Amino acid sequence: MFWLSVLPFATGWMGENHFASAPSALYGVVLLMAAVAYWILQRAIIGTEGRNSTLARAIGGDWKGKISPVIYVAGIAVSFRAAWVSQLLYAAVALLWLVPDRRIERALDVRPP
Repeated sequence: MFWLSVLPFATGWMGENHFASAPSALYGVVLLMAAVAYWILQRAIIGTEGRNSTLARAIGGDWKGKISPVIYVAGIAVSFRAAWVSQLLYAAVALLWLVPDRRIERALDVRPP
């Protein structure tokens, strides 16, 4: 929750400075840390429930969860050369997660109406 609470500051700073390098890098760091926090939460729940839990089965390979931090790190690195490219990378991750993820429904065998 902490990293999500810092997101408005990073977004505001980036907007006030017209997407300059340092604010764009900070924005990427905040996004990366939110992704890391989510991963830690996921691992903690799986550790409590066990490796054969429904959540563990639903997550499976989790390619979106693995590629997102990599793209965030690339965005942070490239923000000092071309901040607009970093913004495209951050938007790509958002678009990646915009597509509904049906893994939990499949693991629970719940069919949407």
